Amino acid sequence: MLDTSTVLEVLRPVQDPELRKSLVDLNMIRNVQVDHGKVSFTLVLTTPACPLRQFIVEDCERAVKTLPGVDTVVVDVTAETPQQKALPDRAGIAGVKNILAVSSGKGGVGKSTVAVNVAVALAQLGAKVGVIDADIYGPNTPMMLGLGNAKVTVQQTANGEILEPAFNYGVKLVSMGFLIDFDQPVIWRGPMLNGIIRQFLYQVQWGDLDYLIVDMPPGTGDAQLTLAQAVPMAGAVIVTTPQSVALQDARRGLRMFQQLQVPVLGIVENMSYFVPPDLPDRQYDIFGSGGGEKTSQELGLPLLGCVPLEMPVREGGDRGIPIVIDSPASISAQALMAIAQQIAARVSVAALS
Repeated sequence: MLDTSTVLEVLRPVQDPELRKSLVDLNMIRNVQVDHGKVSFTLVLTTPACPLRQFIVEDCERAVKTLPGVDTVVVDVTAETPQQKALPDRAGIAGVKNILAVSSGKGGVGKSTVAVNVAVALAQLGAKVGVIDADIYGPNTPMMLGLGNAKVTVQQTANGEILEPAFNYGVKLVSMGFLIDFDQPVIWRGPMLNGIIRQFLYQVQWGDLDYLIVDMPPGTGDAQLTLAQAVPMAGAVIVTTPQSVALQDARRGLRMFQQLQVPVLGIVENMSYFVPPDLPDRQYDIFGSGGGEKTSQELGLPLLGCVPLEMPVREGGDRGIPIVIDSPASISAQALMAIAQQIAARVSVAALS
């Protein structure tokens, strides 16, 4: 007999490809309804940015259609992002499920470009996203998110001052750039930098977020140490170029997170090759080639993706329109969208493992 129980039983062997567990056992199949030959149910994914969404839907449809009497299968897809695992000695942020660092060992590798585009890509896929621009000495993220002229407000509450983040492209943002003049230098020692990062973590009206992405300054200094010791982190993403010098510094940054017991989700190779605008079929390895893949293999970490060097990426950053919005069909935008999905998938797997 075709009923809810038989539908669940036929779906039980269908697994989440990354968790390798039954969708039914994971409570990812809900609201099963049978109306004569029509079967409908809700598929609850572990992230709205799931890279295998269509694959899972098709597996479910095939399984249900093996039941006698089934004419139509309707799958309503939604998502519930899991909360990262808590740590007893670090204070989480109310409403924020996962905190991620995007870091690099050296400057000039496009770390902020990756952080901004990943954040916007996750928001486009349906996630609730915030960004902390932790590069206190060089706060460029407001410009890249089209918020260069934004004003933020500070509310007085019983618990002290609370900053209201700026918002654009579905992303909430706090940055030192909102608190100083455009060309004003920040001449601070470590303790003051630590204090403002903690304020950005705990004294901002973040609301409910699936992902809070922290765009780190280059290197392995006070900002990285403050973040790793203050909050439980879902993981860090290391950005590099194929160049040997950048890879050497990236390895130092990666080892720092590992020593601080922060999971490293993987490596992003930026500026992998140059695509000339007048010859889009050609590629030039300006910074070398294969460095990110070689490093990921040596360290046993995944290469999350390779982003080419294209002029529209730089132009979009200067104009405040990230490439994933400005030119979503471009090679760079597609690579960054895939990287965002890989990051979200690995965060969910870590939270549920």
